[in-house]
Amino acid sequence: MLGGLSIVPDYALAQPADSKAQIEQVIESFRMAIINKDEEAFLKLFLKEDITWAGVTTDASIERLYANRPKPEMKRPSKTFNSSPRRFISSLVKAKVNVAETISNARIDSDGDVGQVWFDYTFVYGSYKENWGKESWQMVRTADGWKIAAVVWSQELNPTPLPATETP
Repeated sequence: MLGGLSIVPDYALAQPADSKAQIEQVIESFRMAIINKDEEAFLKLFLKEDITWAGVTTDASIERLYANRPKPEMKRPSKTFNSSPRRFISSLVKAKVNVAETISNARIDSDGDVGQVWFDYTFVYGSYKENWGKESWQMVRTADGWKIAAVVWSQELNPTPLPATETP
């Protein structure tokens, strides 16, 4: 059985020397594209435009949203929601204030061809901390480098309302 492995070409067993560093660069490019409101750079980070892009709002945030509805009989806010990378970055490009996503405690796991990134994030409009939580990416290594294939995250919404001076 082991003798059969000797006929496998070396390139078939080779893994990129530094997948972790390459994925860390994607994380930094993601962060900087948001800060710079660079739609083109942001969209290049994704495998395709219609990836899974799904958020889950915490129960406490849902309760606050529901409590603030003008009519109690109104439907409860949805716990989950979907969007797309393009809709996300397009909304940020239109924002009148600076925006940023801080990323901390990043954990990366990869076999050289697929990878997973898990981190804590905080999303900030101007100086207002809008939401925070955990974010997870599924990634694939393509001929053009590492690409994000799916994004899911949890979000705790700031219970303090957005100040009028920070309106996106």
